[in-house]
Parts: sequence; structure tokens; C-alpha cells
Amino acid sequence: MKRVVSISLGSSKRDHHAVAEFGGQTFSIERIGTDGDKDKAIKLISELDGKVDAFGMGGTDLYIYAGNKRYTFKESAQIAAAARYTPIVDGSGVKNTLERRVVQYLKDKEGITFKNKQILVVCAVDRFGLAEELVAAGGRTVFGDLLFGLGLPIPIRSLGTLGMLARVIAPVITRLPIKMFYPTGDSQTQNIPRFSQYFEQAEFIAGDFHFIRRYMPTKLDGKLIITNTVTQKDEALLQERGVKTLITTTPEIGGRSLGTNVLEAILVTLLGKRSEELTEFDYGRILQDLEIIPRIKRFSD
Repeated sequence: MKRVVSISLGSSKRDHHAVAEFGGQTFSIERIGTDGDKDKAIKLISELDGKVDAFGMGGTDLYIYAGNKRYTFKESAQIAAAARYTPIVDGSGVKNTLERRVVQYLKDKEGITFKNKQILVVCAVDRFGLAEELVAAGGRTVFGDLLFGLGLPIPIRSLGTLGMLARVIAPVITRLPIKMFYPTGDSQTQNIPRFSQYFEQAEFIAGDFHFIRRYMPTKLDGKLIITNTVTQKDEALLQERGVKTLITTTPEIGGRSLGTNVLEAILVTLLGKRSEELTEFDYGRILQDLEIIPRIKRFSD
């Protein structure tokens, strides 16, 4: 049995274990939250290094993207460095392949139209492939990177502006503690509505679920949400708030949608390579072979 372990800076209340089959291989899939404790994450990775097939790094990103530029988080790189023998991934390879294909799949297979629809992407540098495809599909898109990442009342409305700001801001924020702009630990389970008007104006809400859960308003009537890493409790909360349709970009295993870092760790294990050796073509091919498609849950008609 292959073993994949996601070490997350998120809340330990969301810990989970499941067994599933991918590509003819049986996987033990485990998520361990460290409640925002970077040193604990490093210790766990060091202890398991060489004893598991792949690590996922959750509750943070190793990289963020804007245009063709990639920026590395200093704190995340310190965590990843603890894995000397076992491959460690943050999900960015899956985000840049699978999530790009989700928009086309929804258009072609589900008849969902994005053209001229109001769309909120809560953090585009975390989901740049998804953001880019939503723009290409004709969506009237607001990127909430400054709104929800830094708490600034400045919506971004174009990829060009996003790229320009990223070139200025990313070199600074990637050197700061992750908890300053991303929900970690218990903050992942707390809801403090922020800039609710952008949620209310949008027909589609897309991006990292921890950002959505942290800042969403009490009412989301009729909304369609594209996200992942959603538990059954999260689904109940979204239904309670009036969400019409939930789309997770990754499949459900053991009652929750896989984190992109977990799915990428599974793919790396199956391919038998380290992430830095893999290309977009490699990810695209295996995702197609495994027939990974979005999960769609309709709460109301």
C-alpha cells in the first residue's frame, strides 16, 4: 500500500484518514494539521521523511503565480526543505492543469455559461490557472487578492493589473509569515464576513475554500461555488447559507474532496518522479488516464 501524508498548517480539527485506489494502486491518505505551528510541521515531515511515498503541504502554498512569474514563500520553502528523501508538493501542478480544464468541462459537459457572468475569484495568485480560464470564458471577474489577502478595499478586475501588482507585492509578502494573509490553524474554522458586497454581486464564487469560508457572508442564495478541500460539515454550511451548486475540482474520498496537494502527491507517487521533473503534459496525461473530473453537487434547482 502506498502512503501519502498531507502536513497542513491548518486546523487539526480537520484531520482525516482514508484508503482509496488510484491507477491500480491502493493508497493510505492522511491529513495532519499542525494548528499553524510551522515548527511542528517541520518536525513531522522530518520524522516521516523516507518512510512515506509522498508529502502534500497543506494550509499554505509553496508558490504563487501571476502571468509567467512564479514567487516562492520563504516560510513554506523552510517547511518543504525538511523533506530530504520523500517528494513534497503543494498542489500547484494540479492547480495549473486540472483546474484549467474544469472551466472547459463545465462549459462542454454541463452547459454552464460564464460569459458576461459576475465572478469572484477570492485569490487569483493561488489559483491563476482557474482565474485565467474564467476570464477566457468571458466572465466579468473580480480578483479578491487585495480584498481578502491583505484586507485592502481594492478589487482587481483584470489579469494585467493582477500581474502588475504581483510584481510589486509578491516579493514582499512571500517573505512574511503565512498567517498574516492566509487562514491557518483555528482561523480556518472561523467565519468573519469581509467585503460581503463582492460575494453578493457574484453569481459564481471560485477559489480556495478557506478564503471563502473565512470571509463569506451569512447569505449566499443561488450561488455556484467552484472550490475544493470541502468536508461534509462544510457542505452543510454552504447549503444552509443558500448555495445552489457546489463544484469541487477534485474527487471526493472518504466524505471530503481531496486537497490539490494530496491529489498531486498521489500523482507524483504514480508517476515515480519528483515534482520538479514533471511537466504540464505529464500532469495532463495522468489526470486524463485516471479520468479525474469535477464533482458537482446541486443543493437546489
